[in-house]
Amino acid sequence: MVNTVSSQNPSLTTSIAALPPFRSLSDLVREHARKRPQAPALCDAGQTLDYAALDSLMDRIAATLQRDGLQPGDAIALLATPSVRYAAIFLGALRAGVVPAPMASSVTAPSLAAMLHDANARYLFADTAGAALLPSQSDKQTGQALACVALDDAVTGHRFEDWLADQGTLPQPVEVSLQDPFNIIYSSGTTGTPKGIVQSHGMRWAHILRGQSYDYGADSVTLLATPLYSNTTLVSFIPTLAWGGCVHLMHKFDALDYLKLAQRIRATHTMLVPVQYQRIMAHPRFADFDLLSFRFKFCTSAPFHAVLKADVLARWPGGLVEFYGMTEGGGTCILNAHEHQDKLHTVGQPAQGSDIRLIDEDARELPPGSTGEVVGRSAGMMTGYHNQPAMTREAEWFDDAGKRFIRTGDVGRFDADGFLTLVDRRKDMIISGGFNIYPSDIESELRTHPALQDVAVIGVPSVQWGETPVAFAVRRAGSAETAAQLMAWYNARAGKTQRLADLRMLDDLPRSVIGKVLKRELRDLYDLSPGHSHASQGATKE
Repeated sequence: MVNTVSSQNPSLTTSIAALPPFRSLSDLVREHARKRPQAPALCDAGQTLDYAALDSLMDRIAATLQRDGLQPGDAIALLATPSVRYAAIFLGALRAGVVPAPMASSVTAPSLAAMLHDANARYLFADTAGAALLPSQSDKQTGQALACVALDDAVTGHRFEDWLADQGTLPQPVEVSLQDPFNIIYSSGTTGTPKGIVQSHGMRWAHILRGQSYDYGADSVTLLATPLYSNTTLVSFIPTLAWGGCVHLMHKFDALDYLKLAQRIRATHTMLVPVQYQRIMAHPRFADFDLLSFRFKFCTSAPFHAVLKADVLARWPGGLVEFYGMTEGGGTCILNAHEHQDKLHTVGQPAQGSDIRLIDEDARELPPGSTGEVVGRSAGMMTGYHNQPAMTREAEWFDDAGKRFIRTGDVGRFDADGFLTLVDRRKDMIISGGFNIYPSDIESELRTHPALQDVAVIGVPSVQWGETPVAFAVRRAGSAETAAQLMAWYNARAGKTQRLADLRMLDDLPRSVIGKVLKRELRDLYDLSPGHSHASQGATKE
C-alpha cells in the first residue's frame, strides 16, 4: 500500500457537478455585464468600474492588442502596483487570447530583463514605480522589440489613453480551451532565477469551480492586499469576478488601513499571507473594527503557524481556510480551520481531484506513516516552466503507472485522518553528524518563548558535523532577554543534535512581498558577519 491520499469531499463534488461546462473568465465577465451592468466589479483607492464599464474596457484592450498584431498565445508583461487599470489590462488580454505575464516589482534589473526575454513579451505595461525598475535599453537587453505603455504618468512609451482604441471598438472573437495558456506566473526567485510557470485555463476553471464552496457570488466583496503578480492573489481575484462579485484592490498593505477599508466596504472575503494576519491581529486597534461581514478568510504561500490560526479563529468572524499547494499546481491541500480546530498544526486534506503522495530521496513511494517529499497531481498542473524543459523534467515525478506528478520540495507526513503536516522544505533540511534536522522543529520550540515574536533557522557549514543550526530571531517589544540567554534557554531543552550553534537578533526577518522568509538572504547575512567560527567547529554537539 502506498502513501496516497485523495479527497472525497461530498459537498465539493455536489457543487462542481451542478455547474455548467467550461466557460472562460472573459465570457463570464461579459455575462455579468449583460445581466447586472451597474454592479461594481473592480475598485481601488481612486477608481471603480461596474461590470458594463469593465466589459467595454476589456473589449477595447483586446481590440487594441489585435490591432497591433498580437495573436492568441502571444504574451504581454505587466509591471505595476495593483490597480483597476492593471486588472482590466490583465482581463482584456485574456479576451484576445493573449497571455498575461505579470512581473514582480521586487526583482533585480537583470532578473527582470531575463523574465521579459523568457516571456517573449510583445508589450510591457508599467506604472511609474514599475518603470523605475526597468533596465536601461530593455529592448536591447531582452533581445526583442518591446513596446511600453504607461499606466499613469510614467515617462516611458505610449500613454495608455493614447494607445487604447476608441470607445465602442470590438475585438475579433477568440475561443479558448481548457488546455490553452491562461497566464505565466514567475516564481518569486527565493530559490534562484525566477522561472516562468505556464498555467492553463483549465487550472483557473478549477479555482472558479471551487469558489462556489466558499460562498462567492454576486454579493461578494473581496478585499485583496497582495500583488497581482502573485498566484496567491489570483486564487481569490479570479473566482470573485467569475461569480459576479466585486474586488477591492489595495495599492499597498497597511494593517490599520486594511481594517478601516474592510469595515467600510463590508468585506466578505479576503486572501492574506501569514505575515499580514500576524500584523493585523497584533494591531492595538483590532478590536475597534466591525468585521462581522466576513464569510471566509483565506491564506496561502507561507507557513501559517497554529497559534496564529487559533488567534484568527478566536477574534475574527467568518471561516478560515488555508490552501497548501504550489504555483506550479500538482495538487492542493485545504484546511477548513473553523471546522477542524484540532488540526491547526496541519495544512489540511487533499482537495477534490488532488492526488498527494510521499516519496523518499530515491524517488520511491513511501508507505503510510512515513515522512517524505510531497508530490501532487491534479487537473490544475502547470504545462511546464516556460522555455525550460530541463527544469520541467526536474520538477516532475512519475508513478509506476506513468502518471505525472509535480514535486513540491516540501517534506511532510499524513496523520491517521489524512491531514498533511509539513515538516520542512527539503532544501532547508540540515544534515548534522548524519542526522536529519528540520528547522521547523527548532523554530516551533523557539516560538514558545514569550520574548520572541518571529524566528527562522538555517544550516551553516561545520567542519566537524557538516552542518549545524543557527537561528535568527525578532524580539517582542518590551522584552529584555539577550541572544545568549535565549540560546541557552533553547539549548537546555533541545536534543543534542538540535542544539543551536548561534542565535542572532534582527529587527525583522527578510521576506518576499508575499511573506516568505528569504533564508538565502539569512545565509548570506551570516556568511558576511564576523565571529561565527564557533559554528563551524560544531560547538552545539559538545
